[in-house]
Amino acid sequence: MKNGKLQVGIIGCGGIANQKHLPSLAKFADKCEMTAFCDIVPERAAKAAEEFGAKGSKTYEDYKELLADKAIDVVHVLTPNVAHAPITVDAFAAGKHVLCEKPMAHTSADAQKMLDAWKKSGKLFTIGYQNRFRPEIMMLRKAVDLGELGEIYFGKAHAVRRRAVPTWGVFPNKALQGGGPLIDIGTHALDLTLWMMGNYKPLSVYGSVFYKLGNLPQATEGNLFGPWDPKTYEVEDSAFGMIKMEGGATIYLEASWALNVSRSREASTTLCGTKAGAEVFSGMSYPDNDVVFNRGHHGLLTEEHITKGGAVAYFEGGSEEPGVAEARQWLDAILENKTPLVKPEEAYTVTRILEAIYQSSESGKEVKF
Repeated sequence: MKNGKLQVGIIGCGGIANQKHLPSLAKFADKCEMTAFCDIVPERAAKAAEEFGAKGSKTYEDYKELLADKAIDVVHVLTPNVAHAPITVDAFAAGKHVLCEKPMAHTSADAQKMLDAWKKSGKLFTIGYQNRFRPEIMMLRKAVDLGELGEIYFGKAHAVRRRAVPTWGVFPNKALQGGGPLIDIGTHALDLTLWMMGNYKPLSVYGSVFYKLGNLPQATEGNLFGPWDPKTYEVEDSAFGMIKMEGGATIYLEASWALNVSRSREASTTLCGTKAGAEVFSGMSYPDNDVVFNRGHHGLLTEEHITKGGAVAYFEGGSEEPGVAEARQWLDAILENKTPLVKPEEAYTVTRILEAIYQSSESGKEVKF
């Protein structure tokens, strides 16, 4: 630390860095300084340093040079998926705290290497599942903790877009990403569902993965981010999984960047318990995120929604953006030596399940743990 502030190094200065991490960390100038930026494209690192870096910030093309700087306390690993594991392992070996973007890794073997390195390091480790910090998600988690839903024995993890294939970066590149919508957005929905159910012990997985629309030129019509190139689209366009958990609980997972459905629902979950149910509605088809509780009440079936708070003239209400809330709790966890909200072991289970869906689809058989 320098001047009582954590010294943060950024590895990967692309979209997720500029849209989420850099502006979020910049809000906590009292807790941290961003003093090192690394990217294989030097111009991106230079731009990030100019816009968000502290005075005298350094830029690198080789992340190992950044890690060699003993002044750096924390690194954020914000690279394509397949690079998460080697960089994270090296960061722990260099004595850094690590926040790695989701998914933890594209294979469970790589995720295990990250866990092993973390446990040897004595440092803190978390994964970037910022959707946990949304206000309606925190509200739902509190209801679950209070037992208001009873035993949750069935859940659905929703991550479906009608047409919103990302057309920038390396999203369609299987060699760099390891997969498509399943590990890109399906990972968020599964994380939320597992977290709410509090069950991280999968027994078996059966999955179906489809490569139907990605290579069809006409399917690019109406895509939110403009037409993608069917010739370079290498990953799946949709994937589905049925997950059997210890104790008999079951989860259905759906993930797609492009699916012929009328409504898009993303980073959402459905929970069915013995006392009540709850459904989160978010995504492009929903102007406002909502959580709906359903139950029997005084002889009738009822639904309970969030009430919008409104505003007072000249004074706006509202809560922190999820990325900002994530950054705040992460920095506080390091400064106060507390456990981060997103635990590495939980993210590891997400990776294991996603990998099993791909494996099951390829083999046509159920994957048992």
